[in-house]
Amino acid sequence: MPFARLSRLALVACLISPLPAHAEKLANKLFGAVDTPSRQDSMPIGSYAKGCAAGLVELPETGPSWQAMRLSRGRNFGQPVMIDYLIGLSRAAQKIGWGGLYIGDISQPRGGPMTSGHASHQIGLDADIWMLPPRRLNLTRAEREEISSIPVRSADQRSVTDNWTPSHRRLLQTAASDPRVDRIFVAAAVKIEMCKTATPADTKWLQKIRPVVGHDTHFHVRLKCPKGARLCETQTPTVAELSKNGNGCDETLTWWVTDFLNPPKGTKKKKSAEDDAPRKRGPREFTMADLPKQCGRVLKSN
Repeated sequence: MPFARLSRLALVACLISPLPAHAEKLANKLFGAVDTPSRQDSMPIGSYAKGCAAGLVELPETGPSWQAMRLSRGRNFGQPVMIDYLIGLSRAAQKIGWGGLYIGDISQPRGGPMTSGHASHQIGLDADIWMLPPRRLNLTRAEREEISSIPVRSADQRSVTDNWTPSHRRLLQTAASDPRVDRIFVAAAVKIEMCKTATPADTKWLQKIRPVVGHDTHFHVRLKCPKGARLCETQTPTVAELSKNGNGCDETLTWWVTDFLNPPKGTKKKKSAEDDAPRKRGPREFTMADLPKQCGRVLKSN
């Protein structure tokens, strides 16, 4: 084993040694310090926003139909099913007229909470895909740090921009139609635009397209727990439950561009017992004690 890698693993082993409760290291610092996957069978452990990942696979930096972006982050690792999904989707993108895909963050080499950005992306089953159709697939590492995606949602959050094209819709339909996909997060304006041409035949895949804030330059794919992944926690409620077995083109969608943006006047929140409860800690505040116990073994593994 190269000395540099041995030293990193020794550092992590030291960091996760038993410590007094007040001195316990933050989990995101521990996972962020490791730059190689564990030599274990692949397994998503815990939930999308509170877990880790064993045996992840690195998405090659460049392929015939994709490029991994922002390589300095070291977040181009995923479960084998995710890497296979992304490569397949990038090939499908070429068939609809795109040059391929620019793929953003997936997970860190061993998953876990991140030092910046995402709350999820912790078990190797989340991936961000840029809304920018690639013009070329030979970007240098430096160019991948400088280039940015494009917004397809207007500044007021209520509509799509001229950057939105029919090919974007076809790509999202293709992405959501894969049975391995649990849901895809997009800006509410994107889903509203897609609903304008929805038919009953679209329901099964369109209900997977879920509105959320902050997704104007990329869409976020979340895969289901793979078959046999006994340590993986499935997200609830399901998309079918959220959409009441419909396509999601209803009042729960329009809320994102009405009451969410401009809460009705005179609607003061009533104080409840929860207001006095301690604030829940976010992923960047998690210690190893907050994560599944198997995550300690993932960190210590070669």
